[in-house]
Amino acid sequence: MNQIAKDILQAAQDKHLMIATAESCTGGMISAALTDIPGSSAVFDRGFVTYSNAAKAQMLNVKVATLDQHGAVSEQVAAEMAQGALAASNAQISVSVTGIAGPGGSDHKPEGRVCFGIATQHTCHTETADFGALGRDGVRQAATQKALNLLMSAITDFAMTG
Repeated sequence: MNQIAKDILQAAQDKHLMIATAESCTGGMISAALTDIPGSSAVFDRGFVTYSNAAKAQMLNVKVATLDQHGAVSEQVAAEMAQGALAASNAQISVSVTGIAGPGGSDHKPEGRVCFGIATQHTCHTETADFGALGRDGVRQAATQKALNLLMSAITDFAMTG
């Protein structure tokens, strides 16, 4: 993950972008991957670890109605988390992650399901990945890697969509 984190930071610096993160199931792992790189403060503005629904609502302005209607692990909540992180920071691009790291889950929302959001001032992209029952650490690692990949793609495409 170190190389993609370096690539993200360089790409963001080249485009004069600041990054914010909004993390639930990864608990700060995306922020840690980025801030492990020296000089990351040039492009990493802040990260929100919003594990509880209350934190998502209080810190990121996720609507209680959205949480009630779709559940915390949903693309709707991922979108509101990413948009909330953008609004509560000085960033121009944000990434969010909310999922079921396990153990457990349900037939409707199985272990390993993770929803992602990428927000800019003008766009918000969401998607869901089902990593399967990789174990808690495996799901969190896979979610972190995917979030970094999505962030890299979004920064690369930023001039066209941002």
